[in-house]
Amino acid sequence: MSITRDYRETINERIRRDSEFAVALLDEAVTLFLNGEPDIARLLLRDLVNATVGFKTLADETAKPSKSLHRMLSAKGNPTMDNLTLILNVLRQKLNVNIEIHAVHCQ
Repeated sequence: MSITRDYRETINERIRRDSEFAVALLDEAVTLFLNGEPDIARLLLRDLVNATVGFKTLADETAKPSKSLHRMLSAKGNPTMDNLTLILNVLRQKLNVNIEIHAVHCQ
């Protein structure tokens, strides 16, 4: 019998114990959004929310219903820029980081 574990448990534990990993996931999610891959970016943000602030706290801090936030951060979600900004600000504050964007030439 093989012992398996849901990957989300592994990700959540790593985010909770390794703040650099959490910051790297936030960085990757923002990069994915800006480079045209919003489906994966939303799923990364969902994992970050689950492992850090939780959807109830996110709902309280954004004044958005928890169910709406769950839908926004699903693979087929479609958060507005305003809602995405609210979510990113809560995560940014929780992780105690600033987000800076730098454009680079493609090679």
